[in-house]
Amino acid sequence: MAATYEAFARQEPELAAHVRNRLHGRTAYLATVRSDGTPRVHPVTPVVADHALFLFMEPNSPKGHDLRRGSDYALHCGVEDSDGGGGEVLVTGTATAVDDPAERARAAATSSYAPAERYVLFMLAIESVVARTYRDGQPLTRRYYSAR
Repeated sequence: MAATYEAFARQEPELAAHVRNRLHGRTAYLATVRSDGTPRVHPVTPVVADHALFLFMEPNSPKGHDLRRGSDYALHCGVEDSDGGGGEVLVTGTATAVDDPAERARAAATSSYAPAERYVLFMLAIESVVARTYRDGQPLTRRYYSAR
């Protein structure tokens, strides 16, 4: 069963802080699966609140259609340079469209930009996190898997 960002952060506070640092308000890449089974990748700007990981997107977004249809997702941060500067974060899980106005207001207040009213809000449940940083050219990998 997938976890909320809040549950993940309680279990792995250092890793959650790294995820927040690498994803919140930055360009990341969202992978979904089209209805024909082929992959789709788009840049997004994640919102990491204390309790949840969110994405706002256009209502007619193909990736939004994939998520509504039940596609799993993978979310990967951009790295700062070819040496992996800042480290990598890969989050996988499932998404749910959020219709609750109070939840939308919380996500918008946390966002690094002003989301348009027309945007659809998705909450991303977390099944796994893989984070890799580099020290002296050597990778240090940390992993999290939600209880299944």
